[in-house]
Amino acid sequence: IISLLLISCASNQNMMQYKKPYNSKGFAFIFSEADFKNGLINGRLDNSIMQISHRSLKTNSLIKIINPITNKTLTLKNHKRLKYPEMYKVLITKPVADKLDLDSNLPLVEIMEQKKNKSFVAKKAKIFNEEKKISKNAPVTSVQISNISKNKMKKKSSIDQIFILIASFYSKETAEFLKKRITKELPNYDIKKLKIRKKKDKEINLISGPYKTINLMKNDYIQLKKFGFEDLDITLNE
Repeated sequence: IISLLLISCASNQNMMQYKKPYNSKGFAFIFSEADFKNGLINGRLDNSIMQISHRSLKTNSLIKIINPITNKTLTLKNHKRLKYPEMYKVLITKPVADKLDLDSNLPLVEIMEQKKNKSFVAKKAKIFNEEKKISKNAPVTSVQISNISKNKMKKKSSIDQIFILIASFYSKETAEFLKKRITKELPNYDIKKLKIRKKKDKEINLISGPYKTINLMKNDYIQLKKFGFEDLDITLNE
């Protein structure tokens, strides 16, 4: 029994050690007292200092926030776990938005969980590359990370269109199947927005768009979440 317990503990430790840090792209929700009073947020942040909140990551965990348009970065501790609108990836105060030079009308960010364990630091670059790859065994509800911007210093004015990245596949037939399924089961969804795009690395993306603003994207995002997608990423100028 003791041997089995030791083996089980060792197995769990190995799983924890190689668990990939959280990484996602989307929009930041900039905190305001009005949104708190209206019930969009279930708690307060101090809007006079730099604070962030992520709904699922542990309190005090380190989170790196990147502005993919300017490549400005900031690493802060998760102040507390608050609830905020689901289509947003992280809740931030205005000083954070100012420090990252985010566009308040289109606060696009990438967030990366920073592990304190040295083994994660050593494998950071490797993990980041692996997360861009598509697993053949990934379920339909798994959404892969897309490269938002290949040019390191794009200006805000270069953002012409935004898209919802629904899913990524190796097979165009699978993408077509999912597109038909969405069309059939979401009759109110505008089929013209659903597009299949092939990337240079043979990746097949099913996307929705284009959208000019967050508000125009919001209803479709909510519909897709209710359809069963766990985590939808955002991509630009597909």
